[in-house]
Amino acid sequence: MAKKKRKKLPIKHWSHSSLMAFLRNPLAWYKRYVEEIYDTPTTPAAVVGKAGHQALEHFYSGAAKDVAIKLGLEYMRGVGDFEINFGTAKSGKARRAKRAHMEREYLQVINYYLKRPPKHKVLGVEVKGIVEVEGLPIPIKAISDLVVASKAQKGAVDIVDHKFVASFSKGGAAKSLFIIQAIFNYYTVREMFGKPVRRFIVYECKKTKNADGKSQMRRYEIDFHKCKEDFKVFHRLINDATKEIARRRIYLPNPSDMFEGDNSFDIYRLGLVDEND
Repeated sequence: MAKKKRKKLPIKHWSHSSLMAFLRNPLAWYKRYVEEIYDTPTTPAAVVGKAGHQALEHFYSGAAKDVAIKLGLEYMRGVGDFEINFGTAKSGKARRAKRAHMEREYLQVINYYLKRPPKHKVLGVEVKGIVEVEGLPIPIKAISDLVVASKAQKGAVDIVDHKFVASFSKGGAAKSLFIIQAIFNYYTVREMFGKPVRRFIVYECKKTKNADGKSQMRRYEIDFHKCKEDFKVFHRLINDATKEIARRRIYLPNPSDMFEGDNSFDIYRLGLVDEND
C-alpha cells in the first residue's frame, strides 16, 4: 500500500529547500521540484553565499586559506550574467559594477570568517544524504556543510552550517527555519554516520563591517536533546505537506513572494502548469 501511494506523489523526497519553497510559493515549487525547470535567475547575495560555501568546503577539506579563497572567487566568476537577477542593473556597465561589488563583498566576508575559523575535528564535508525516516511517507534529503566530532557528548557528532548574511538573525537558535533545517540534517547524518547526533551549530558571518567593532561572527546552537516537541511538529509538517501535494489541486502563484512572485505569476498567466492529476 505504501508503495502505491508513493507513486502518486509528484516528488521522490522532501528537502529543507523544497519544503520552504512549497510553503512560500507552491507554483514556483512545482516548476522547480516537479517539472525540474531551473531557469529562474539567482540573486547576487545567493552567489556570494555559494562562493563562500565553496571556499569553506575546500578549506575544511585541507586547502590553504588563500587557495580556498581563490577557488571561491573562481566559482563566482564562472556564474554567467544570465544566471543572476541584477535587478535595476540592466546595462553592461551597471552589471560589471555589480559584479565588482559582489567580489568585494565575497572577499570581505570570507576573510572575516577565515581570520579566526572555528576549530573542529572534521569527519565529513558537504555530506549529502537521502534517507527513510520512520513515520514519514517519503524520504528526506539534506546536505550538511560539516559533520564534526561533538564536544558536548563523547562518541556523538555535531552538524555545522554556515550562513553569510547581511544582518544577524533575530530569534537565534529558536528561529523556526533553523530548527526545521536542523532536523532534516539530523536524520540524514544519523543514518549515514551511525552515531548519535547531538547538536546543530550555525555560524552566521556578517558581510558588512560592524561599525561598533564587534565580531562579524555569531554562533547559534540547537541541542537535539531539547527538541522533543520540535520533532513532533516536523513530522506533522512533513506529513501534512505530503498529503497536500498528493491531492488533486491547482497550483496558484504568490505574487507577493519577493524572490519568485513575478515568475510564478507569469507561469500562471500563460497557463504553463496544468491541474495536478
